[in-house]
Amino acid sequence: MSGRLTALAAGQTIPYGGDRVAVVSEALAAAFREGDHLVVVQETGDLLHVPAAAQRAAREAVDRAVAAFAALRACTDDQITAFFGAFADLLDRDDVAAAIGAANTADVAAARASGRSTTRLVMDEAMRAQMVAGLRIWRDMPPRRHAASRAAEHAGWTVDAVVDALGVVGFVFEGRPNVFADAAGVVRNGNAAVFRIGSDALGTADAIATHALGPALEAAGLPPGTVSLVHSPDRAAGWALLGDRRLALAVARGSGPAVAQLGAVARQAGVPVSLHGTGGAWMLVGLGADTGRLGAVVTASLDRKVCNTLNVVCLPRARAAELVPHVLAAVDAAAQRRSTSPVVHVTADAAAIVPAERGVDVVEEADLAREWEWDDSPELTIAVVDDLAHGVALCNRWSPRFVVSVVSDHADEQEAAWRALDAPFVGDGFTRWVDGQYALSTPELGLTNWEHGRTWGRSGILSGDGVHTVRLRARFDDPTVHR
Repeated sequence: MSGRLTALAAGQTIPYGGDRVAVVSEALAAAFREGDHLVVVQETGDLLHVPAAAQRAAREAVDRAVAAFAALRACTDDQITAFFGAFADLLDRDDVAAAIGAANTADVAAARASGRSTTRLVMDEAMRAQMVAGLRIWRDMPPRRHAASRAAEHAGWTVDAVVDALGVVGFVFEGRPNVFADAAGVVRNGNAAVFRIGSDALGTADAIATHALGPALEAAGLPPGTVSLVHSPDRAAGWALLGDRRLALAVARGSGPAVAQLGAVARQAGVPVSLHGTGGAWMLVGLGADTGRLGAVVTASLDRKVCNTLNVVCLPRARAAELVPHVLAAVDAAAQRRSTSPVVHVTADAAAIVPAERGVDVVEEADLAREWEWDDSPELTIAVVDDLAHGVALCNRWSPRFVVSVVSDHADEQEAAWRALDAPFVGDGFTRWVDGQYALSTPELGLTNWEHGRTWGRSGILSGDGVHTVRLRARFDDPTVHR
């Protein structure tokens, strides 16, 4: 027997995970209406209420994208190239920038009035220039759609492996307007995209769509649903979007718990996911560390708070008394550049070395897993470890297994750490290099940590040109070939 859910009752039990139950709260029961959806997260038992309006907004956006994806098969690569060029040129115009800037100013003011962070929300000239540059990278990138990636030759026949579009890609991301341009890169291979942006940046996103994205699609002759926005400020629209089984890929960027929840919703709907939320870079310092280099890379890793910002520094016990002052001076320098004071946390062993007047916060080992979120005052943890191997073990246990810098002039320490670290991004300098456009000259859709395991067949940087499938095409010169 089956039926449709029309109401919920407070105290009602909802099975999940095969052998557990969640309980409907009074608030959920009172808010639920006929036509709404209830998403039961099988991993956690979270009961997610999706109002009918949010469900409808997501469904209609995916409807447009599905139709656009079918139409894109008849569009040429030159049209796609023209789209990226037009999008970049429009964003580069002063009148368009003024219109988008006005919307962004309003978004920023509203977010600040609500006490929310605006670190990633402000669309300044540097961000706009980065968006324009990224779109022009996509414009100038050679098309890969329909390109043969390999061939298998046989007597009388050949099999070609051909790159082709994957389908509709759904994005949910926090208030970062630049992601709008980065994620449009999936169109390079003939994919369609649907965005759900955080409510803080919705006005900015609407302005980008109205003044740049939409006109660029029209000028290039691409279907209007090729890149579209879910017009809903309700975060439930994100659950509805990533739970739509018509998506070929779901991408989520934002805070750790929210992204984990979105990923769970997508996975149980059978949609492949690329998640990035929990970040915070680690720095492991070896016995062979140069103090000048250490200070420089610490300061450079704390210029602003994003996912690859330095979060934990591990210093070897044998040199801790010598190195702690250099790290503190570097942190102070980063704060001075922002006209603020830093916030420093230390493990017990490090606390014994830091001057008492410093006023640091002493934390437990398990607190190394915490990512410090800050807007203006750089914040990090300093830990003292037995040696580099001990630092690697702590990193593999407590970090999100994401970005690690190994500071040492000794090649043997560098190589040992590289082999033992369970992280996709390892360097020997500042941590903020992990960015698709900065490191690989290719705008990124998202960065993937290894908190939930390694990614299959690609790096932790997901870029638009990596969103594709492979089709096999057989050509028979000899019609008599048989098995």
